[in-house]
Amino acid sequence: MSLGKFKEALKDYEYVTKAKPNDKDAKLKYTECNKIVKKIAFEKAISVEDNKRNIADTIDLDAMAIENDYNGPELEDGKVTLQFMKDLMELYKKQGKLHRKYAYKILLDIKAYFSAQPSLVDVNIEDDDKFTVCGDIHGQFFDLMNIFELNGLPSPTNPYLFNGDFVDRGSFSVECIFTLFGFKLLYPNYFFMSRGNHESATMNQMYGFEGEVKAKYTAQMADLFTEVYNWLPLAHCLNNRVLVMHGGLFNRDDVTLADIRAIERNRQPPEDGLMCELLWSDPMPQNGRTTSKRGVGCQFGPDITKKFLAQNKLDYIIRSHEVKNDGYEIAHDNKCITVFSAPNYCDTMGNKGAFITLKGKDMIPKYTTYDAVPHPNVKPMAYANSLLSLMC
Repeated sequence: MSLGKFKEALKDYEYVTKAKPNDKDAKLKYTECNKIVKKIAFEKAISVEDNKRNIADTIDLDAMAIENDYNGPELEDGKVTLQFMKDLMELYKKQGKLHRKYAYKILLDIKAYFSAQPSLVDVNIEDDDKFTVCGDIHGQFFDLMNIFELNGLPSPTNPYLFNGDFVDRGSFSVECIFTLFGFKLLYPNYFFMSRGNHESATMNQMYGFEGEVKAKYTAQMADLFTEVYNWLPLAHCLNNRVLVMHGGLFNRDDVTLADIRAIERNRQPPEDGLMCELLWSDPMPQNGRTTSKRGVGCQFGPDITKKFLAQNKLDYIIRSHEVKNDGYEIAHDNKCITVFSAPNYCDTMGNKGAFITLKGKDMIPKYTTYDAVPHPNVKPMAYANSLLSLMC
């Protein structure tokens, strides 16, 4: 059910209700899951037959008026500026909302940019330049602001890579994603974003992002986000030495960087194959491979990492995707690094967050850890699917 396999989940719930006919909890979950299955079937039945129709093509910015009482930040000649970004972050800290016209403009511009990018982006870091890699943010906007407090705002002299899972679970996902997209538009050559497994329609439906966008904007915007996420790059290669992806490595040994570059990514993540594994796989301490505990992707051992690095002439990999007590973990003989940047994940885990900094001349990773900061009284998963709330 948590993977969005609702028909399969319904069969499981049906089995439980038959085995435990007096279990109220089982009946409730069966009923809620049945509602989702019927809703999906209904939406599919009434959907437009031409699935290639782009939501972006239906957006009419000129028809969106700026109300006289709007006092938030405004794009300058339709462009993001540094002042706009500073004003936007201050607006969000006060729990304000960016005008829908500017929000749509950012989404249309970022989609146009990402659609012209490769699936694997090469990043050059000069010898004395610092480069920062952040892991999952998961809608924790005030912790994102703390990263910028600790490490400085993004700029041409302070570049960043955010490694997927920008949204879901945390209930300030809209604020996170527009902040990140804004900096990407402002500094396209110094700010990078990789797709995570939560930049997908199924995850967004279950874990809160879709509900949050609908609550703060419109269902149309939620669909537009899905189109944008389909174009996010899948991985980044730093100085031809370090590969960064959200999940991990692959179910086979012969994968090259050229194979990653060749992935057709404009789609929802499949349930197997290279694109799936880049978003979903996890390392494990023992050699070899095994079925993933998540039900998607695989688990890979230190021998798999060693082979992949040798074949592709790389030093190590950086990935995210898993909460770690210290915000990071070094595994596979220092060749597989996990970084997770959402401290006290879901307000319950008590973990630290972390980010990695490195310099081009040696590419040696350094780790900065931090605790969660206070946020307004909005609980995580506030916009999540009703069925999922029954699981907690």
